[in-house]
Amino acid sequence: MSEVKPGFARDWIEFTDPNDEAEIFKCDLTWLTSYWSCIYGNGCKGVFADRPNDGCCTEGAMYSDEDDEARVLKAAADLTPEMWQFFDEARPKHLGGKLQISDKDEDGERKTRTIKDSCIFLNRKGYSADGFTGSFGCVLHHLAQKEGRHFVDTKPDVCWQLPLRRSFETREVGEREYSITVIGEYERLAWGDGGDDFDWYCTSNTEAHVGIEPVYISNRTELIALMSQDAYDILARHCDGRTAAIKELDKRKLPLFVIQHPASLAAER
Repeated sequence: MSEVKPGFARDWIEFTDPNDEAEIFKCDLTWLTSYWSCIYGNGCKGVFADRPNDGCCTEGAMYSDEDDEARVLKAAADLTPEMWQFFDEARPKHLGGKLQISDKDEDGERKTRTIKDSCIFLNRKGYSADGFTGSFGCVLHHLAQKEGRHFVDTKPDVCWQLPLRRSFETREVGEREYSITVIGEYERLAWGDGGDDFDWYCTSNTEAHVGIEPVYISNRTELIALMSQDAYDILARHCDGRTAAIKELDKRKLPLFVIQHPASLAAER
């Protein structure tokens, strides 16, 4: 059981955005019909070996834009000292000021603060204090659970989108130019050179391909936020047909003419 080699072949589906004829969605069916599942707190080793309980939260989260930061700031205002280990550290510097939840990286880009070598929103495993009743892990995730809403509404964009990756391409055909929105796996390679520094990573790791439902179902809310409900409905129909065909072919012991995620296949064995 280990991480499969990157760069393997994948099946893709393309379809026109039902809300914009000039836009095309390109979706990775191999990833979306895989059985990856987040195993944080249940086998996740963390991206760095010396911080196994931090998951992918060690370096904090980059904000996608000002709106993203403002939304996280608003969610943080609902956190209580009973829930949040670093409640006191986030207090404003002066009366009426903003919560001190953000910082800048070495390139001047805004991100969540890091405290004690990890994100300010990460409750550390084993922490205890008078009145503290929270549990380890992302307190913004816990807030969403407490309030009966999805963490898409409380966590930074990069946090709720992972392990999905939305990227954009441009396709030129003659004199015409098409905008392509790509929905795929946020694999190790997508992190660039930084991905090489990870000691462990989950998306193509057999240890994390243990889900009960395929990604397109388990991450339905996130996909709708990235694509729109109408586009997701089209994607789901393609994924439904693909998963049904795979099961039927497997039942008949016929060779597969679709590319399944190698980590899901290896996990089944």
